[in-house]
Order: sequence, then C-alpha cells, then structure tokens
Amino acid sequence: MAVKPTPAYSEASIRVLKGLEPVKQRPGMYTRTDNPLHVIQEVIDNAADEALAGHGKKIKVVLHADGSVSIEDDGRGIPFGLHPEENAPVIELVFTRLHAGGKFDKGQGGAYSFSGGLHGVGVSVTNALATRLEATSYREGMVARLVFSGGDVIEPLQLRQAGEGERRSGTCVRVWPDAKYFETMALPLAQLTHLLRSKAVLMPGVTVTLVTEKTKETQSWIFKGGLRDYLLQTLSGELVIPVFEGEGFADAQHDSFAEGEGASWCVAFTEDGQPVRESYVNLIPTHAGGTHESGLRDGLFTAVKSFIELHSLLPKGVKLLPEDVFARTSYVLSAKVLDPQFQGQIKERLNSRDAVRLVSSFVRPTLELWLNQHVEYGKKLAELAIKAAQTRQKAGQKVEKRKGSGVAVLPGKLTDCESRDLAHNEVFLVEGDSAGGSAKMGRDKESQAILPLRGKVLNTWEVERDRLFANTEIHDIAVAIGVDPHGPKDSPDLSGLRYGKVCILSDADVDGSHIQVLLLTLFFRHFPKLIETGHVFVARPPLFRVDAPARGKKPASKAYALDEGELSAILDKLRKEGVREAAWSISRFKGLGEMNAEQLWDTTLNPDTRRLLPVQLGSIDFLQTEKLITKLMGKGEAAARRELMELHGDSVEIDV
Repeated sequence: MAVKPTPAYSEASIRVLKGLEPVKQRPGMYTRTDNPLHVIQEVIDNAADEALAGHGKKIKVVLHADGSVSIEDDGRGIPFGLHPEENAPVIELVFTRLHAGGKFDKGQGGAYSFSGGLHGVGVSVTNALATRLEATSYREGMVARLVFSGGDVIEPLQLRQAGEGERRSGTCVRVWPDAKYFETMALPLAQLTHLLRSKAVLMPGVTVTLVTEKTKETQSWIFKGGLRDYLLQTLSGELVIPVFEGEGFADAQHDSFAEGEGASWCVAFTEDGQPVRESYVNLIPTHAGGTHESGLRDGLFTAVKSFIELHSLLPKGVKLLPEDVFARTSYVLSAKVLDPQFQGQIKERLNSRDAVRLVSSFVRPTLELWLNQHVEYGKKLAELAIKAAQTRQKAGQKVEKRKGSGVAVLPGKLTDCESRDLAHNEVFLVEGDSAGGSAKMGRDKESQAILPLRGKVLNTWEVERDRLFANTEIHDIAVAIGVDPHGPKDSPDLSGLRYGKVCILSDADVDGSHIQVLLLTLFFRHFPKLIETGHVFVARPPLFRVDAPARGKKPASKAYALDEGELSAILDKLRKEGVREAAWSISRFKGLGEMNAEQLWDTTLNPDTRRLLPVQLGSIDFLQTEKLITKLMGKGEAAARRELMELHGDSVEIDV
C-alpha cells in the first residue's frame, strides 16, 4: 500500500489571522457558545461601566421581535473622532479591533478608574459573531452611526447633528447574533433577568429596564436599599441572626491598596434553605467565585473564631474550620478592584491574589466589632458554627466496610461452609480462638461456618451506626453474615444474607453469658430485622460431663449437663440404675476450648443432639425491650441498674 506523502511544511505554511478572524475561527476561546447571552452581556457590561464611572443613570435592553437585541445607555457616548495613531474613527476601532479599548489606563488619570472591561476584547467579539451590528453614539450634540456584518464595516461612519429629542449623550448598540456560532439562539431569559436585576442592585439609583417586544412586557429595576433588600428578597431560609452588612474602601492614604479599592457586602446566616451566594467584581458577575470570595470567607471565619475564643464557647475536642462558619452563609459581595486579573475572557472567576487580603481586611474588623456589640447574636452564630463543626467531625468518623475490588472482603478468620443453601447454612460466632479451632475440626463442612471472636465484643448499645465498623470484630460479623447494620424502622436489604442461622456460641460460665449478652445487644440494636425474621440463635454448650462406669449389661457411658439442675437429674438416674454413690466422675468444663472436636460436635454442633434456642421478642414489645436493655447496657444507667438488682436480685442465679 502506497504511503501518501505529507504536504510540504514551509514558510508559506504559516498563516497569520488578521482582524477578527481569530474570534471566528475559535469563538469558544472568547465567549460561551451555548447561547448568545454572553456576547449580549459584553455590551451590557460596557453600559454598566459608564454608570460605575459615574456617567449615566439608565440602562435599557430591548429584545426585538426579529431576534435582535439592543442595549442603550445614557453615558458619555463612544468617541467617534479619528484615533491619533490609527487614523480611523475610534468607534470603528472599538468594534473591529481586538485589544482596543479605553480601560487599560487605570487610576485617576484614566477614562475609567474601575471597570469590568479589561482586555479591549468584549464588544469586538460580539461584532465578529453577529450577522449585523448597528452602533449609534450620541455625543457633543452629534449622532454617529456605523453598521457592521461579521465584524466588517458595511455602512461607514455617518455623522449628523442631533435632532429634536436626540440632544443627549449615550450609546445604543443593536446586535443580530449569528446562529452558526451558537448551539441555540434562544436567550435564557431567567439568566438575563437576573443579570440586569443584579446591575440595578449593585448600582443604587441606576434604573435598569428590560423590554420584550413579542409579549409587550416591560420590567424595570431600581434599588435604593442595595444589597440588603436584594438578599432578603432572594433568601429562602429563616434567619438565625439579623443580616450583617457593611462596606470598606481604601482612601488616598492607604498603604496597601489604591484609592477606591474595597468591597461592600451583605451576609445572612440561616439554619435551613438553599444558601444564596453571589459575587461581583466591578459589577461583573463571578459565578465561579475567586479570591474576593476567599477574602470574605477568611474575614468571616477569623472574626467568628476570635469571638468564640474570647467568650470560651468552643467545646472540648471540637476544631473549628472556615467551612463550619461558611456552611450556612448566604451573601452578596461586590468588590472594586483597580486592575483585576480574571481567569479567561468570560471573567467567571477572579484570580487577583491581593483580593483575598483586600476583602478580608475590611470584613474581619467590621464583623468583630458588630459581634461584640451584639453578644447575643454572636453566641447564636457561634452555636451554628459549632454545630456544623460537630456534624462535620461526626461525618468524618464514619467508617465504611473494608472492600477489595468493590466487594466487601470476607474476614480471613472466617472458616466458611461449602453450601450456598440459605435454609441449611449456619454460622457460629465462637468465643475464643481455641474453641474456634475445635469447632472448625468438629463442624459439618458442608453447612456450618465458624467465625472465632477475640475477647469480649464491644458494648454497642450507645455506638452510632456510622462508627460500628471501627471495631474489627463487629465489622467481621457484619461482612460474614452479609447484612448491613440498620434500625428497627429501616427496610434493610436481606438478599445478601449468607446464613439461615446465625448462632452465638460462648462458654457456659458467667463470662460466656456476658459475651452472649453483648452479642444479643448488637443484634437487637443494629440488626433487629435478623431477630424479627428468626435468623438469630443461641447455642447451649454443656457445663458438666458425667462419666459413669459399666453396670450389668450396660457399658460405661458419658452424659452432658447444661447446668446444676440437669446434673442432679443425671445423678438421680444413675442411682436408680444401681450405680453406687461416687462411682461416677464429674468434670466441669471451664470453657469450650477444653472440649475436643468430637465432644463439641456431640454436644453443641450436631443438629440431632444440640440445644439451639431461637432469639425472639416474645410477648414484650420492642419499646419495652429497648427500655430494659437501656437499663442493663446504658453507660449512664448505674442508678437504674442498682434499682433493678434490688428488686429482682433474689431471682438471679450466681455462678461462683
């Protein structure tokens, strides 16, 4: 197969994109292309920059029936004279050249001290991605008009004297976005409305109007109460304390920041509802946040932490983090930064490093003063933050089931059975490794599994479900049986249950009874559905063995007794059979570990001869049982336990 030759790479291969060609080639580098809202916003931002600079009190946006959008302001109007160096009308340069604008020269000598426009790119992108754009500037008693298509001039600059009713200043831009550059031409009205409303909020006294020709609807916003009114109208949750609002701006003597730099803010703390969080830099909405939001976060946290420390409110063992104060915070933040550095042309995130210090330096002292003037509010806020910290710490302590390849790994000490038939499978939770060894040797490998437990199991009556798996023994029990911990009102998935019978097997002495109670507590508290569905059992190993000599035709025999009562019955029977007194020998098992595999099978594991008690609630309801176990197993129930022992102590058998 012939290899196709690669085209020659030479000097002629290098292409230089001129004018607005880069925007048309790669529009996604300059704007959002899901819909035309951002290219319209570029024009709205220019109108807002005029108002921010103190020139203009009105911004009007019209959604025309033909799909075009016009934006009108009463600012100074774009200059239309010839540029001293480029020898072209300035209004033409603004719309046709990348990086041409009046906002590079910041500070007191520039046309704009503070502005959202930074790169001189905005409206030239709008122009490049439009089938038609009409720009009209009213200035110095004249009216200047230009028309573009795809970024090129199609009707050169026309100048005329302003007529009656035109004697004003300002700019009007009407744009027809080009459908080939956008996924949809439908403007998201909710987002546009929110954007215009926020401009009115951030510039008290400026009227912002939206006219929709198709529906003949007009909406108008003018805010005199500013951020406070706006936030209170937007909040859904109940306020914990009154809103905290303030502002701070550097003066001419400030040693770190330029005159006028700073922020205004309004912060609300709620216990419920979705937090409202909006931030702006020089009126540009920063949906992705940035360093000015970090400054607000830092200022709030430092002030609240300082108040909590001053009044010694932090409980022992609780560590406060910024997220604890910020978790239930709603805010509107408007920062003024002389030379902001944004991430990308669409300016959704502020990256200026100094903005953290700028905002924090004004927020922190203001909030500290406010909290110490309103101590009762400060304590409520501290309580909210501490509660969030405790919830976070509790969530961080949650212990998950140990997994390998996404599946819970069966504990290594589990000796499983071969069958997968739930009706016949049994697992024995055995006290101690030595007893576990005998049980492994004596069991029926087909249907009986053995899980040895080391020492006494944790008292889980007051352990939260999320912390159960921190205990190895309990983790292993849950994984082995295949059911997750749950509550009495839950509907756990029992499809993973691996054994039809879960059998508690402990020594017949007091310690064994204690382990039995601890395991029953675990199942009642954290696996109640297993008890309810009849899957939990208690095995009854014997406490005594009686070896009887041969008598007449009967050979020597052995018998097992669960307790003293059964032992007496066995001895009475031997006497009746003519065995002389003391001819028999009685052995007392100190524990399961003393039984060999054969004995354990005969007495405890063999379904034909063993004693297996099902665990049931019986006639006592769940709540009564819960109260009783709380008395027996609760940490702070010593007095109730003493009373119980005094009332029922005589009916208890003691194994000494």
